[in-house]
Amino acid sequence: MSDDGDVLWQLASGFAAISMIAVGGGIAVVPEMNRLVVDVHGWMSNERFAQLFALAQAAPGPNVLVVGLIGWHVAGFTGMMVATLAMTGPAGLFAYGFSRMRARLAGAAWLRIIERGLVPIAIGLIFSSGLILAQAAAQGARVPWLAVVLSVSSTLFVWRSDWSPLWVLGAGAVLGALFLQ
Repeated sequence: MSDDGDVLWQLASGFAAISMIAVGGGIAVVPEMNRLVVDVHGWMSNERFAQLFALAQAAPGPNVLVVGLIGWHVAGFTGMMVATLAMTGPAGLFAYGFSRMRARLAGAAWLRIIERGLVPIAIGLIFSSGLILAQAAAQGARVPWLAVVLSVSSTLFVWRSDWSPLWVLGAGAVLGALFLQ
């Protein structure tokens, strides 16, 4: 197998495994994506990972767009396709199977207990995603404490405000260009 084949296999197997633990959606497994591409394979830096994540969030569409950008960064168009299919394929099949099972088991008390138990897991995974991205932003910034302040204040703004998150993206872009790079 060639080096390209090895990289594509690593993308496929890594993202297929991640897709199976994506309780709460793609955003919930950002720390594992970061670990895979930065720590395990060294395909990019934490800063580059945070940049690709921010770019994916700025674009309209699902949160899983970051996977395609990672694949593109690692292995071009083929890497983008392999990573995206590996992330969405197994999870999609799992979701389809679970929805069929859930329809048959509607009303079962144990199923409601499991579903309620998954909520704090999803919240914890999403919170850890935010921490990983905030740390990456602080590492790449000229003024690390300002990056932390921006991360915390934008989180609070999105959580407590009815305004569009696009305001946070715009303000973050302006402030980041002025003070962080």
